[in-house]
Amino acid sequence: MAKHGALPRDGGAAKGGRPVEPAPGGQKLHGVQGRAEPVALDLDRVIHERLRLGIVSALAGSESLTFNELKELLGTTDGNLSVHARKLEDAGYVACTKSFEGRVPRTEFRLTSDGRAALRRYVDHMEALIQMAKGK
Repeated sequence: MAKHGALPRDGGAAKGGRPVEPAPGGQKLHGVQGRAEPVALDLDRVIHERLRLGIVSALAGSESLTFNELKELLGTTDGNLSVHARKLEDAGYVACTKSFEGRVPRTEFRLTSDGRAALRRYVDHMEALIQMAKGK
């Protein structure tokens, strides 16, 4: 399986054997009736999940955020945030630092350079999808 949960490709050809063209952000486009359309399956599945996209987006606007800050900002539970933050950490998109303030544990997250690049690619892909939907 490809890096970061991408689905396997069909050898570089779109349906009907048409070549796959690069799109903004390095995504691929499939030709359909003379138009190029972004392939939804090319979305980064690690980031595409709603809560993980929220985590990455929140961290993109901050140097770092604590577990409790993220939990409150995203309106989620401890368990849900833990599971999704771990997926992002395993993908190398988020770095987690654990420490103590006195006797109170503190978990802090920051977006890695790979995470920033992945978010940029994801946003570029979504913008291309939006432009296609608008017929531009």
